Amino acid sequence: MDIYLIRHTKTDTPAGLCYGQSNVGLAESFTAELATLKQKLPDLTANCQVYSSSLDRCMQLAKAFSTNIRMDDRLLEINFGEWEGVLFDDIPPDSLKYWTENFVHSSQSNGECFNDLYQRVSHFWQELISSDAEQVLIVTHAGVIRALLAHILNIPLANAFAFKVDCGSVHKFQYLNQYTYIQFINL
Repeated sequence: MDIYLIRHTKTDTPAGLCYGQSNVGLAESFTAELATLKQKLPDLTANCQVYSSSLDRCMQLAKAFSTNIRMDDRLLEINFGEWEGVLFDDIPPDSLKYWTENFVHSSQSNGECFNDLYQRVSHFWQELISSDAEQVLIVTHAGVIRALLAHILNIPLANAFAFKVDCGSVHKFQYLNQYTYIQFINL
């Protein structure tokens, strides 16, 4: 099974905005970014399974590849709770420092910690690799991609942010003979 993970393209948000599960739109550069992104992918087969986060920034991109999209809320970005829609500069420095040092198990009010995200993404992954799909395209978010990399490589969650995940980037995994190969990341 060839699995292509795509992070949504640039968003139409102010720099430094915390928008995890907020439903923000894509930047005006979407069409140009989409053209660049399509050059990074092979031709998709007729039976390619396309999955997407239900947020607009992912669904708009997923619709450029298929009309048959499987929305899955396990592919949503981390929920930042009370920080959603707030500029990072406006978050109390002590709170932000505590979270960055403890993000694996610390969450904001009405939000989730990175371990919560990791658990839901891991369940999605186990379900996916037990399917008979040959080619899969997943349109999602940076946190989800980092959690999948941590899951596949079995690394501590605290190290997940060592992976650079650019907007509009493609990451290819291959699941073969009950083993996952990482063919490339952040293309």
